[in-house]
Amino acid sequence: MKALRVSALSADLSGVTLDNVPPPTPRDGEVLIRVRAAALNYPDVLMTRGAYQLKPPLPFVPGMEVAGEIVSGDGFVPGMEVAGEIVSGDGFVPGEAVVAGTRLGGFAEFVAVDAATVRRKPAQLSFAQAASVGATYLTAYVALVRLARVEPGEWVMVHGATGGVGWATVDLARALGARVIATGRDAAKLDILGREQPGTVTVTLLPTAPGFREQVKEITGGGADVIVDSVGGDVFDESTRCIAFGGRLLVVGFTSGRIAEVPTNIPLIKGFSVIGVRAGEYGRRFPTRGRENVDAIWRMADEGRITPRIDREYALSDWREAFAAMSESRMVGKLVLIP
Repeated sequence: MKALRVSALSADLSGVTLDNVPPPTPRDGEVLIRVRAAALNYPDVLMTRGAYQLKPPLPFVPGMEVAGEIVSGDGFVPGMEVAGEIVSGDGFVPGEAVVAGTRLGGFAEFVAVDAATVRRKPAQLSFAQAASVGATYLTAYVALVRLARVEPGEWVMVHGATGGVGWATVDLARALGARVIATGRDAAKLDILGREQPGTVTVTLLPTAPGFREQVKEITGGGADVIVDSVGGDVFDESTRCIAFGGRLLVVGFTSGRIAEVPTNIPLIKGFSVIGVRAGEYGRRFPTRGRENVDAIWRMADEGRITPRIDREYALSDWREAFAAMSESRMVGKLVLIP
């Protein structure tokens, strides 16, 4: 099978190649999936450089989320019906359309995954859309529901709104009945978001002063109740000046490159909380809630309440172009590799 393998860590992707390798053999408790689409996430790019917290031994195949079909490796896989009985798992049978979280191995034609991570693909979602639900919407759900406890009618401001996590956060916030402000530095990309997420107020962040605080205060009538920040740096600093009393400022990342600092007198005087968001770690620390989180986002996907936006699908052979687009944030929503 074709698989994208990382044999050496490097900043220029020189250690990444598209190779022909034997397909994986599923172990007990695993299913083998024919990958129809694999979502590209920024951690996938970071792992090729050794710059992510997960540092798998070399060589490895990146790819954290897939959608595809159950296949039979040596004649059966866990979940296949044999002699009228289900071997194991949740009753998956060969040819069934499914989604799965993999952590590794997704950028290949086949992947063996833990059967516990496999779910049936929502019928209304394409393979590319289904592959793009898990990581981004889980982050959004933990941020908005578990940590911020967003209420209908509250103002939610989302920085970096045109990226994968940003789009998911805007989409989910609207589904929860919040009023949304989406920010970014690219007016053209924000125009796309504004058209496809009706009712969302878009604010273009200028590279120079003045900042956005007065505009946000005017829009909200005093300040945003919840701010979801994946940018950090100056954007975080300005956010502390336009958050409402009792607000929740959620830290998702630092794509600006500068980790901001906040004098503790500011949240004291303004009465807001600064909360870190680590969706995966949240699920590991609180397994029951973690399962509830995953169930909730897929239930909303099944009901058609949330829908990922696919900016572009790339053939696996065009992986370099896809990685470059991800590194340079040249997308609105998600990028997907098609083996």
